[in-house]
Amino acid sequence: MPGHRFIVYTREDCPLCDDFVAELSAIVPAFGLQDVDDDPTARRRFGIKVPVLTCEGSVVCHGRLDREAVLRLAQR
Repeated sequence: MPGHRFIVYTREDCPLCDDFVAELSAIVPAFGLQDVDDDPTARRRFGIKVPVLTCEGSVVCHGRLDREAVLRLAQR
């Protein structure tokens, strides 16, 4: 997803993913969303770990949002 520093890998019908995205949107104004099942590479990389937040390609957190890590990265 060019143009987005943060990418959230999610899956359809995933309440944890929905909560993760809602919480992230309160602290990061713009980020990309990618369905992990639409991308074979992401599916192999993340499997059932969704939601996964990456920043510039590196994993920041998965499962639960690490607010402090996101805030540190957002300030850079």
